[in-house]
Amino acid sequence: MTPKNPRVLIVTPEVTYLPDRMGDLSNCLTAKAGGLADVSAALISALFQEGADVHVALPNYRSLFKDRLAPFLQEEQRAIRRIMPDDRVHLAEDRAFFYLDQVYSGYGQENTKLSLAFQREVINNVVPRVEPDLIHCNDWMTGLIPPMARQMGIPCLFTIHNVHTVKSTLAHIEDRGIDAAYFWKHLYFEHQPHNYESARENNRVDFLATGVFAAHFVNVVSPSFLREIVEGRHAFVSNALRAELTNKYHAGCAVGILNAPDPAFNPKADPYLVKTYTPKDCITGKKKNKTALQKMLGLIEDENAPLFFWPSRLDPIQKGCQLLADIFYHVISKYWEKNLEIFFVANGDYQQVFRGITAFHGLERRVSVCDFSERLEHLGYAASDFILMPSLFEPCGLPQMIAPIYGSLPVAHKTGGIRDTLIHLNPEQSTGNGFLFETYDANGLFWAIDQAMNFFVMDTRQKKKQLQRIMKESAETFTHAESARQYIALYEKMLQRPLINPYE
Repeated sequence: MTPKNPRVLIVTPEVTYLPDRMGDLSNCLTAKAGGLADVSAALISALFQEGADVHVALPNYRSLFKDRLAPFLQEEQRAIRRIMPDDRVHLAEDRAFFYLDQVYSGYGQENTKLSLAFQREVINNVVPRVEPDLIHCNDWMTGLIPPMARQMGIPCLFTIHNVHTVKSTLAHIEDRGIDAAYFWKHLYFEHQPHNYESARENNRVDFLATGVFAAHFVNVVSPSFLREIVEGRHAFVSNALRAELTNKYHAGCAVGILNAPDPAFNPKADPYLVKTYTPKDCITGKKKNKTALQKMLGLIEDENAPLFFWPSRLDPIQKGCQLLADIFYHVISKYWEKNLEIFFVANGDYQQVFRGITAFHGLERRVSVCDFSERLEHLGYAASDFILMPSLFEPCGLPQMIAPIYGSLPVAHKTGGIRDTLIHLNPEQSTGNGFLFETYDANGLFWAIDQAMNFFVMDTRQKKKQLQRIMKESAETFTHAESARQYIALYEKMLQRPLINPYE
């Protein structure tokens, strides 16, 4: 008898994501690197097209799916439907998320309610119906499913995109219709419980730490960020999460798998560009986009001016915009004769800081601070020579992967996912794809900008050779196919057999 393919159930609470450069709201929605529109959709597509027996469970955001004001959600649902037949897409039904006008509520307790409603439906209805051989859960809103899987003996992978968590008592969880008594020993409580009765009323369960504690394997969105958590480099990571990830890491059950940019970021076919281009004609293509952007923003129209682009939200806690503010005038004045220009396409607290510096020094023809716009974002990658990304920490990051595809080189702090995706450029040896500084301060950023400018004034032929190499390598490396390949390999390791039956 020919064995059947292992059946994989992917459980994700999100159906789309918003770019983090949109400011606080998008950060709340997706501080993680990507949702179903990114990694999950690509993974589902790769698995299904390879012939894997894959199913997906997500909340039935009925209002959002039908809302004419949410076309991005409609498109994601249509994309899933094109990939998979209806009997493989399991929409968890509950009035709690039928009428939401956004993926998450603005109220913390409401999000806990949504999470419990979703997990109740997955645990009580979807899992018994699908009978999976492996379950893949994503983030805190699915954190109670790994304990159930552990109790049932189903291998479970838990992916952390966002280190945010919530806590709730066992009594509250059970009151929402989840039989947590069945798997309570696999939950992560604030205090070590002596027995079920003493744990039920006042000892809260940490959803994210529970997912890590109970899952058979765990992954985060970059190898370096995982090591940084284990080494205790990030104070914003809770002690509970760090401890459980450390245990998994040393047991060989935790890995980092990078996300990848949306395939829509492609200079060869990007509809937002004034002129599309390939590595072969990147110099002329980028100059045409640069002059068009300069005219649009009221900057000095000079195709030979070095143009720096800030593509991430202006958040001083993570993104390092205060480092740039400290040296902002000095950078522009040092390269005044070369007409160095900086433009921002990002919302966030530091918008007014940069606008204030610009107005005080009369730099309106050299600096432009714009609200997030998808069109300007795409055009920015094509028009710019460099992007600025001096992040204090970066779990994965996408701009540093997108920019080199367009021939725009990142100037970035060597941390997290940046460390895993960028190598400091060495033109003589034809290696590297950006300019990295290791000491997190304004002087480190200034040094990296100087390195970028040294490259900018190089011989045109030598510079073109490097840009062509970088664009080709980046387009081949930063893909969903590569991310999916790593997930599939992890599934097969967990199952201890191939995901696809070779005899079919």
